Amino acid sequence: MDSLLLIVSLLALSSQSVVANEEKVKLTVYFETLCPSSEDFIINYLYKIFDNGLILIVDLKLSPYGNAKISSDGTIVCQHGEWECLLNTVEACAIHAWPDVTDNFPFVYCVERLNHEGKYTEWESCFETLKLDPKPVADCYSSGLGHELEVQYADETKALQPPHAYVPWVVVDGQPLYDDYANFISYICKAYKGSNLPQVCLGLSHPITAPDEPVKPFDHVCYKEEDDVKSKSTLSEIISSMAASWMTMLA
Repeated sequence: MDSLLLIVSLLALSSQSVVANEEKVKLTVYFETLCPSSEDFIINYLYKIFDNGLILIVDLKLSPYGNAKISSDGTIVCQHGEWECLLNTVEACAIHAWPDVTDNFPFVYCVERLNHEGKYTEWESCFETLKLDPKPVADCYSSGLGHELEVQYADETKALQPPHAYVPWVVVDGQPLYDDYANFISYICKAYKGSNLPQVCLGLSHPITAPDEPVKPFDHVCYKEEDDVKSKSTLSEIISSMAASWMTMLA
């Protein structure tokens, strides 16, 4: 789906009446920005709840941390290297700067689509594409707030029960969907107890009893305990690629 079409659908939704917060189904997505399966889930599956109107009954929370680890000196080490740490923090800052999910999701979607296309170094183009002011994100990142946000995400991820085994780790009303996460819409529809069931929920026939545990290992996720892969870039390359534009923003 083109990002411009996604934005249009979000703007249309923002003018509609919404379900009371206490009736909404809680959907939390734990992911990391350069995990291919996380990218795929966000750009090919998760966006659908905005396109089909299901977001009106969903309390969506995005957690961009995933399988990262905090070392003894407080630094964060990410599974896919320094670029992933940068992009995790950037997305955390965007979520903080624009807390309404209809405001922050287009940015996350834009960045993840670039990642999926191998254009992760072009993430700053999303500000221009979406006509967003980059300064709140730049300030958040440069001030250290972004790191603090990532530590909070780390604590939340570590506290998961049952513990997450891989990403994307999709949770509906506290229940992890394990390897059935692609069918998350069915679980949302089953969990919703309010009136006016969304049209998309009518006629769903997929089994909607969440598994108690992963059925079997599978290849299209990023496992928590797998060896860290080689970084896609060095920290010095990241700093040099960002320096000019961010110095201008913060001047």
